[in-house]
Amino acid sequence: MAEVKSDIEIARAAKKKPIQEIGERLGIPSEHLLPYGHDKAKISAEFIAEARKNGDGKLILVTAINPTPAGEGKTTTTVGLGDGLNRIGKKTAVCIREASLGPCFGMKGGAAGGGYAQVVPMEDMNLHFTGDFHAITSAHNLLSALIDNHIYWGNSENIDIRRVAWRRVMDMNDRALRQIVVSLGGVANGFPREAGFDITVASEVMAILCLATDLRDLERRLGDIIVGYRRDKSPVFARDIKADGAMAVLLKDALQPNLVQTLENNPAFVHGGPFANIAHGCNSVMATTTALKLADYVVTEAGFGADLGAEKFFDIKCRKAGLKPSAAVIVATIRALKMNGGVKKEDLGAEDVEAVKKGCANLGRHIENVKQFGVPAIVAINHFHTDTAAEIEAVKAYVASMGEEAVLCRHWAEGSAGIEELAHKVVALAESGTSQFAPLYRDDMPLFEKIDTIVTRIYRGLEAIADKSVRAQLKQWEDQGYGKLPVCMAKTQYSFSTDPNLRGAPTGHVVPVREVRLSAGAGFVVAICGEIMTMPGLPSAPSAEKIFLNEEGYIEGLF
Repeated sequence: MAEVKSDIEIARAAKKKPIQEIGERLGIPSEHLLPYGHDKAKISAEFIAEARKNGDGKLILVTAINPTPAGEGKTTTTVGLGDGLNRIGKKTAVCIREASLGPCFGMKGGAAGGGYAQVVPMEDMNLHFTGDFHAITSAHNLLSALIDNHIYWGNSENIDIRRVAWRRVMDMNDRALRQIVVSLGGVANGFPREAGFDITVASEVMAILCLATDLRDLERRLGDIIVGYRRDKSPVFARDIKADGAMAVLLKDALQPNLVQTLENNPAFVHGGPFANIAHGCNSVMATTTALKLADYVVTEAGFGADLGAEKFFDIKCRKAGLKPSAAVIVATIRALKMNGGVKKEDLGAEDVEAVKKGCANLGRHIENVKQFGVPAIVAINHFHTDTAAEIEAVKAYVASMGEEAVLCRHWAEGSAGIEELAHKVVALAESGTSQFAPLYRDDMPLFEKIDTIVTRIYRGLEAIADKSVRAQLKQWEDQGYGKLPVCMAKTQYSFSTDPNLRGAPTGHVVPVREVRLSAGAGFVVAICGEIMTMPGLPSAPSAEKIFLNEEGYIEGLF
């Protein structure tokens, strides 16, 4: 058997083209590319504004079943399908999210794809890239500093320090910072209060950057951020303490989408990175809408399983941006299906057709859910070398029994050649005109009813439950004019329930809503369910322990 190269070895050997050539393929003149080195660039606001006169290409969503802890190749399939569509002559761009340092140094790894279906430069993408995440972190924490400074210098807005709603962020998994006390040390350091950190990808500033349509919209949304409440419980906004202008300045360049390329030199927009289990899990509206104006097909992903990423893509991003997806691809792996069928992680390499069949209930649930939104779907089986013919056939037979089709894809090992069949079928699906996209719930539905609708129709739970205080908070926000906002569910990615060990396709469970947060600038309400953490922790053996510089000065250990 030939030696299998690591993702980083494959990426390092890539024959990249100058980013100006990639831009030319989409009709972007070099003067409208702001280069970061030779292989990545931001696209100018002037060009984006001009491109809005163009018609739209077709939008393809790539989503997935509930994953195993290592992830199951949704980004890899997104990149592979983009290459496959270009291979069969369709002018196609890929739109994916930027990588957070948290999972890179934690357990899940980066966000550039894998094998021979990657976006490059892989090392840059998974580390500092063009500095967007640093800008988001800085803008968020500038607001944090201005809040405490405002309180220190007389508190003219009468912020109740017991009701400061704005936490701090950093782009790293660090459980020690979840709950902290700030301003200790005496009068000179301010008024002590409880506070805490979230990971940057859970920041409302991240969500705002990903949903904003231009700089003016960005600044308006930043001003709409609620930083806390007065004693009479009236909200205090970021604009009330004059923070919105300086925050927008820090985010000016970060708002512009990043253009890079796949291993096969096809254009890829990599911009924004909200997590799908604690945020809305989609790349930026700016990147997606710009790509749609420049390409005939745009392939984008939504994080984790369809119960999280796809639901938020449809109910938040598409609703807010007026997007109408033409088709969806649901990624499944034999490994994840076996795990959903009850197999332990250490036993996934052994053939177990019965476990695959049992786990297919999870896949079936996701197929049904995507179709609830009126979007036609096809299943991509992301091939692993341990998959057996009998296991693959079991998945194909199950999907056929649901009236849909599953296609085996070998893009990880073969690049675009290994996903050509799926590319042809996606084109047929998108060109069929059968998509009748509509969000799951109406804007005018009460907030808790929206939460309950997702729980019963997508998670197939019995109901959502919440304390009186949570329900009262939602009612107060409705009275303040926020009742028409969509909801963003923060929940484990491993299960339809809030129990990460309850795999497959459970029914009848209840979903406890522990806390709700109003993201008035982003334009949604976050419902934190079960034990989900907005600041993750590192595992017992974090990936950071295996990342280093080799003797030639190259990075090793990223994946």
